[in-house]
Amino acid sequence: MMRSLLFVPGDSERKQQKAADSGADGLILDLEDSVSTARKQEAREQVSRYLRSAQRGAGHPVLVVRVNALDTGLTDDDLDAVIAARPDAILFPKAANGAALQDLGARIAVREALAGLPEGSVRIHALMTETAHGALHAASFAAKTARLTALTWGAEDLAADIGASANRDEDGRYTDVFRMVRALTILAAANAAVDAIDTVFTDFQDPEGLERECRAAARDGFSGKMAIHPGQVEIINRAFTPHPDDVARAVRILALFAAAGPDAGVLSLDGRMLDRPHLRQAERIARRAGLEPSNLPPA
Repeated sequence: MMRSLLFVPGDSERKQQKAADSGADGLILDLEDSVSTARKQEAREQVSRYLRSAQRGAGHPVLVVRVNALDTGLTDDDLDAVIAARPDAILFPKAANGAALQDLGARIAVREALAGLPEGSVRIHALMTETAHGALHAASFAAKTARLTALTWGAEDLAADIGASANRDEDGRYTDVFRMVRALTILAAANAAVDAIDTVFTDFQDPEGLERECRAAARDGFSGKMAIHPGQVEIINRAFTPHPDDVARAVRILALFAAAGPDAGVLSLDGRMLDRPHLRQAERIARRAGLEPSNLPPA
């Protein structure tokens, strides 16, 4: 799972190089909001060069490209420029519903074939709450494409779409509509069996506020958070890394269920009863810690 995904303007080679050393688990190379209309083509070319030259694999960030929304007429040009350079995923802004996911997936598949890439090699992360329509169709994102690996949400565009003058109250807390779409993102991600990624914290000069928001997000079920500044990455990574005690207990739970076999029902550990929900939670903690069933340490 990715804990931190750092936005980087697609037209800034300097910021892309700096971001690569930020410690972020993923970089979002942006062709949308951070790039002016006049610089879109320059940004596409720069992102393509970066994708082709960047180091990949263990120890290096996952590379995600945010394209422009389908209704802008710019998406196909974005995909033409970057798919052959093998991004790990496309971040789909203003995703309207499951049908829109299928549409984007088909466009990616055509370009994968033209580039000689295996079908399905480029994944999709969807921003599903930037419009009221997307939020109200949250359930439709499930089972529409195997490319979908993460759902995330946005508060800034949604505020504009619904006519809200702000998305937080005078105490800095999200107002009711935005708390609702945040919750919908967690539920929709669980329903689709993909990661839930929390939205950005825009005040990059408030590390205490960021840490509070990260810990609340991890508590509620998000697996990571997007960032707008390299200085936010360390706080995000720390908040979404499970505590060693929690990891150790998760390993013990997994070992207990593995020893009991596939038909195990209710088990006991340290005087507490465990059932299948505890197993699923242990699996989640182990994945967040970078452990898979094949490389779990002995209990």
